[in-house]
Amino acid sequence: MAQLDNVTPLFKDLAKIEHDQNVACHDCSLYRLCLPLGLHNSDLVKLDTIIKRSNNYKRNQPLFSADKQFLSLFVVRSGSFKTTITANDGREQVTGFYFPGEFIGLDAIHQNVYQSNAEALETSSVCELPYEQMQEFGKEMPQLQIQMLTRLSKELSNDKGLMLLLGKKTADEKLASFLLSLSKRFQVRGFSATNFHLSMSRGDIANHLGLAVETVSRLFSRFQDDQLINIAGKSISLRDMEKLEVLCGE
Repeated sequence: MAQLDNVTPLFKDLAKIEHDQNVACHDCSLYRLCLPLGLHNSDLVKLDTIIKRSNNYKRNQPLFSADKQFLSLFVVRSGSFKTTITANDGREQVTGFYFPGEFIGLDAIHQNVYQSNAEALETSSVCELPYEQMQEFGKEMPQLQIQMLTRLSKELSNDKGLMLLLGKKTADEKLASFLLSLSKRFQVRGFSATNFHLSMSRGDIANHLGLAVETVSRLFSRFQDDQLINIAGKSISLRDMEKLEVLCGE
C-alpha cells in the first residue's frame, strides 16, 4: 500500500513500467520489496503467477493456526495482523504485529508447521506465497533467495529485540520503544513516521510488552500529558520524537 509520492523517481519509473506491462504485483504492497532486488519484468510475471491474493479477512478472523502444516508464507497487503502463542496453562502471548509489506509465517519453515496463531486485527488482505513453488522459483532467481534470507535475518533480529524489551527495560522504556519501532516500520513503507493508526487493542499491547493493561493505559495518559504523544481514538501522533528516543535509551 505504498504511496508513489514517497518513493524515489527511479522507483516511480520502474513502477510505471510494471504497470504499463500489466504486472499485478505493482498494485500489491509486495512490489516495493521486489523492485529494489533488480528482478526483471519477466521474473515478476513468473512470480505473479503463483501469488494468491486473498479476499478480505474480517477482524479476529484467523489466517492460520499453530501446529497446522506449513504450506505458504503470507505478506500483508492491507490492514494488519497479530500472532499469538498459547502456553500449556492456556495463557496467550502476543508475539508480533504485522503491517503492509511484512511477511507472516517465516518461523514455520524449519519445522514445517506454523509456530503461532495469526489473526486479523481489522479488515485486512494478504498475498499468499506457496513455499514449495517459491523454492523452485528461487533456483532461477537468486535475488529472491537473498530476499528471503534477509527477511529471516530480520525476524531473528526482531525476536532478540523483543527479548531485550521484555527483560531489561522499565515500563516507560517498553512503551516508548514500542511506539518508535512502529514509527520506523511505517516510515520504511512510505507512510508517516509520526501519525499512524494503532489497530491493536491496549490489551494486546500490554500482553506483547509484558505489562498490565492498567499500566499501559496510565502510560499513554502520562505520555499525552507530557506532550510526547497525542491520541484520538486509535489514531496517535508522536509529538516529541527526541524525548521518546531519550526515554527508551536510543
